[in-house]
Amino acid sequence: MSIQLSRPGVDPGRGGASGGVPRAKASPLSGFLYRSPRARLAGLLTAPAGWLVLVYIAALATLLITALWSVDTFTGKVSQVWTLDNIQQALFDPVYQGIALRTLWIAVLVTVIDAVVAIPLAFFIAKVASARWQKLLLAAVLMPLWASYLVKAYAWRNVLAEGGLLEWLGAPLGLHSPGYSETAVILTLAYIWLPYMILPIHAGFEKVPGNLLEASGDLGAKPWTTVRLVVLPLLVPSIIAGTIFTFSLTLGDYITAQIVGGKTQMLGTVVYSNVGAANNLPFASAVSLIPIAIIMIYLLVVRRTGALDEL
Repeated sequence: MSIQLSRPGVDPGRGGASGGVPRAKASPLSGFLYRSPRARLAGLLTAPAGWLVLVYIAALATLLITALWSVDTFTGKVSQVWTLDNIQQALFDPVYQGIALRTLWIAVLVTVIDAVVAIPLAFFIAKVASARWQKLLLAAVLMPLWASYLVKAYAWRNVLAEGGLLEWLGAPLGLHSPGYSETAVILTLAYIWLPYMILPIHAGFEKVPGNLLEASGDLGAKPWTTVRLVVLPLLVPSIIAGTIFTFSLTLGDYITAQIVGGKTQMLGTVVYSNVGAANNLPFASAVSLIPIAIIMIYLLVVRRTGALDEL
């Protein structure tokens, strides 16, 4: 025989106002979102899409509009008079054409150097080193990222200086430091952006099955043949991911050129000087459109190859 205890006036078998656990009432909005998956998706994407439009697309539109203005030669103030003079000067003036080609050349060379150095390093970390050494080597790759950009750039300034570490090491071989020059800019940027190339390539090597390399060796392929015909085709998306970082970051850089470049001019330094000393915002906006257009063309070409579909 069991005895059921209950409070007076409360029916234990029923809820709601008469007692028990009250039932939650759904709001009209939640019911609408439950019935409409598209509305839920739109609600999730509205905030980030709005932020993207506000910060990125609106900023690019403002940049383009500013490039179509001019500067009053008497007052030095921006005149909101529409003109194509800034864009024509940035594109067709031989001086700025040379600076644009130099910037593109430096970006390509930095990307190639980083790829050549990163591929064997990433392969050793992912496929040769033991599990313990993999962690230590990855920490060593990430360690430069903990230091400030300026610290690394000024460290290379000391290395490349006359009588610096590089000249001291090359003296027995009759080698000299390149000094503060275009070569110094390439070496410094290649060092600074190298981790951004190693990490995606290392992730790509992690996805390559080890038995695939063993099968290639069992079928008689030499190591270089295995790398060229088996490994590299699988690494193309990872290599492209790394090149996007190094290429785009170099195109927009201006600090390294000022620290170790000497008289070397890049597009970033032209933008910086026109924003600061020259106070010519319209022309700075016109010049800044050049690296943006270059990286957009590069991304379009890469996308047409289908490499981005595998990332």
